[in-house]
Amino acid sequence: MCFMPDRAIPIGELSRRTGCNVETIRYYERIGLVPPPPRRGRYRSYGPDDVRRLGFVRRARELGFTLDQVRTLFSLAAGGQGSCADARGIAITHLKDVRARIADLERMERVLADTVRACEMNDMAGCPLIDTLFARHP
Repeated sequence: MCFMPDRAIPIGELSRRTGCNVETIRYYERIGLVPPPPRRGRYRSYGPDDVRRLGFVRRARELGFTLDQVRTLFSLAAGGQGSCADARGIAITHLKDVRARIADLERMERVLADTVRACEMNDMAGCPLIDTLFARHP
């Protein structure tokens, strides 16, 4: 696109470079997670810093950090030595949450595996899966 400066990157190219969907990029701009770029006419004009910033956001999201956590981590990225301790604290909390979700998923897997086995061996009327779903659990 010859209407943009040499270093300008259109949104489609930003999407390709970062692996982030165009609509997601626009959403991140609307919520203030990434700053809106300058425009040249009706076209957004991104630069290398935007690629870096969006890559940071994308990797943090892939690790399961919430948007608020990403916002905090990004602000900490500009800080000094004390920021690393704050970032570590966020990561420790997130790691605990991830481990709790893994434990929940492992419990779900056991119940589903047991139910599927019961379905395979069931000679009686009714369905063990449906019965399990209707069962009350504490």
